Amino acid sequence: MMKIAPSILSADFANLARDVQTVEAGGADYLHIDVMDGQFVPNITFGPSMVAALRPVTKLVLDCHLMIEAPERFVAEFAKAGADILTLHVESTPHIYRALQMVKAAGVKAGVVLNPGTPLEQIKNVLPLVDQVLVMTVNPGFGGQTFIPAMLSKVKRLDQLRQTNDYHFDIEVDGGVSDQTVKACADAGTDVFVAGSYVYGAADPAQQIQSLRNIVATND
Repeated sequence: MMKIAPSILSADFANLARDVQTVEAGGADYLHIDVMDGQFVPNITFGPSMVAALRPVTKLVLDCHLMIEAPERFVAEFAKAGADILTLHVESTPHIYRALQMVKAAGVKAGVVLNPGTPLEQIKNVLPLVDQVLVMTVNPGFGGQTFIPAMLSKVKRLDQLRQTNDYHFDIEVDGGVSDQTVKACADAGTDVFVAGSYVYGAADPAQQIQSLRNIVATND
């Protein structure tokens, strides 16, 4: 079953609780929280305090995407704040296996992330450990970018590896997800769809969430 994860990067920060509750009522499954440190990516966004502030106002799964250098430094803080999933970039630490073990030890689901230019081979050794693999379908750091179709081959290969080895991770895509791209992502094997500007850039976010579901369901 597809899971839709609206990204609060595209929400109205002055009315964030309202916007979170809007997508929850509209049928979202996860809330995607893009954590950026100005080092790993050129933008700066949220920290553990944002997760802690959102936790009491929503029952959605808090899917925290850490676009930060040496993410293992902050695993305990995000876990304490109420994160449900922590996804870490393989490019952000030389100790990705240890960092993911730390996430699991903190009682949080662990995910690993691949930038568009990073080959799938770099995460093969951690696939038995993770609960989620996030394939970036844009360059990380900014919302509103154009989907990179070539990344679908990564999703397909991940799905093949998952089936061949009986792995149990979800495949997530982040970047440029819309009514124009969601079907191709689903066909490739995607389970979790991060949608920012497509959902929050519309007058009715709930309708946008339902439209993504309808497109995938209609073509199944």
